[in-house]
Amino acid sequence: MGTENAIIELLKSDKLVYMSAPMVRYSKLPFRTLVRKYGCDVAFTPMIISESFIKSEKARANEFRTIPSDRPLVVQFAANNPFDLANATELIVPYADGVDLNCGCPQRWAMKEGYGAHLINHPELVKEMITHTRSKICDESFSISIKIRIHNNINTTVDLCRKAESAGASWITVHGRTSSERHTPVHYDSIKIIKDSVAIPVIANGNVFTTNDAQEIYDKTNVDGVMSARGILHNPALFAGYNKTPICCVKDYIKIATEFETPFTPFHRHLTFMLEKIIPKSDKEQFCALRSKEAVLNHLSDHYQILLE
Repeated sequence: MGTENAIIELLKSDKLVYMSAPMVRYSKLPFRTLVRKYGCDVAFTPMIISESFIKSEKARANEFRTIPSDRPLVVQFAANNPFDLANATELIVPYADGVDLNCGCPQRWAMKEGYGAHLINHPELVKEMITHTRSKICDESFSISIKIRIHNNINTTVDLCRKAESAGASWITVHGRTSSERHTPVHYDSIKIIKDSVAIPVIANGNVFTTNDAQEIYDKTNVDGVMSARGILHNPALFAGYNKTPICCVKDYIKIATEFETPFTPFHRHLTFMLEKIIPKSDKEQFCALRSKEAVLNHLSDHYQILLE
């Protein structure tokens, strides 16, 4: 048996735990490194397809990169059967603190393959996936969690969560929207019902854009932590109390991205999100049209006096 899991220790503390969500293309090592500098307690990888991760060394190299300081870390997999989830998890146990099963992705391709939000309608399968994965992991403290969306009938979601808990889930993240809802108001009342219905920790996801939002969500739901996706993508310093990305955070990202030799496209996209409230509308089209790192750095220096020291 290993020592107490770092994530579980955080969730048992009196602190409201801050988490960075799994975001396809975006929540990779450079971004995780950045948000950890600004108050993020636990970071997720992007969703990784378990089947390809198991079969392809190239897929593993492309989809999963970490370093010793990249902790606590949760690796999220898309899986549609117990064996793929368990086998993929075995590969990442030495490098992470937990694995998460994506039961919330609402995209059609994912649901068609039996991934993501498709799983919330198959609680017995989810239970089997957790049970089998738990049986394959030698470290009993290793965290196994699920990230879900809710049903129109909250009792159905409570049943899913209780089955996951009985199977050995360590904690549950609840995105307080149904699979058909996008940027609609979050059903915090449903998250509270789930929190009151299980004994394991519950994380609230949805509309976390400031630390004030996080506190308000806690006050409404009594959850153990909050997770941000869009909010932290646009403002990686969110959990440090900033209401928009500070210039120091922009500089830190450029340094980190340079250190990790981040390709231009994700480098540019991250900066476009981060600078949304800094760059005036009149300049956004020009910034988005830049096609090299040198051009981006020159533009930031010439127009906004953002210089690397």
